Amino acid sequence: MCRWISYLGSPLPIEDVIVRPDHSLIDQSLTARDLFLPTYAPAAQFRDRAFPTNGDGFGVAWSGRGGALGQYRQTTPAWDSQNLRHLAAQIESGCFLAHVRAAPGGTIAEQNAHPFVHGGWMFQHNGEIGGFDAIKRDLTLDVDPDLYPHILGNGDTEVCFFLALTYGLADDPVAALTRMVARVERARAERGVAAAFRATICASDGDRLVVLRWASPDGGAAGPSLFHSIGPETLHIGEGAVEQLPPDAQLVVSEPLELHWSRRHWEEIPEGTIGVFERGVAPVFSRLAP
Repeated sequence: MCRWISYLGSPLPIEDVIVRPDHSLIDQSLTARDLFLPTYAPAAQFRDRAFPTNGDGFGVAWSGRGGALGQYRQTTPAWDSQNLRHLAAQIESGCFLAHVRAAPGGTIAEQNAHPFVHGGWMFQHNGEIGGFDAIKRDLTLDVDPDLYPHILGNGDTEVCFFLALTYGLADDPVAALTRMVARVERARAERGVAAAFRATICASDGDRLVVLRWASPDGGAAGPSLFHSIGPETLHIGEGAVEQLPPDAQLVVSEPLELHWSRRHWEEIPEGTIGVFERGVAPVFSRLAP
């Protein structure tokens, strides 16, 4: 499975989150770890052990000058990219998404790398639509004809993104993402697909993060892990050093950015949940009921 992070808060160099922590996204691209320590999370389980290495590409999308969205994606491993490190040191943003990809059996191409950007929105995903080949046509035909030409890759994430755009992501992101999940589940049922839809997703317009965690109730598999930071965030950056993030910093991550983390700083987002993070206010979570 992939790994991703999303940040919302006062502008900071992107490297402070994706490069410098001792279990940064770059570290996770090489070795995603079992961080669900019984001391802090007795009920949690490591759900993505099968793919600890995420070397099939990476990407960053960010809110830049005047609120315009920037995007940088590559097919090479994040741990071996000096370009990524240089860019991350120079780009400052108050909202950004970053992703490292594991694509076992999938097509490794820039067009399939996350985050995706279109129509003022950024979008990234960890997980998969089980049996996607069997329902890809059904789902794609639901995409608005004006949006369809902008689908450039062949993966399930981009189809999810353009379905959400079709269903009104810009007007009501919670409703649009809920409808997208419902459409995937209906397609699975109609085609008799037993494999689960498992997903953690983040969509952002640069002013808010809308995140969800889902696993098909009939799929027999847990969803990928997802955490959010709580309270003033301090990240360990190695050799006992720490980095204090801005007081309004909000992070959503596939797994915590520290090798030794505390329940005081990270809270697991329950399965079947959708949440909205906005500047200066506490996140709002609700049950995802497609």
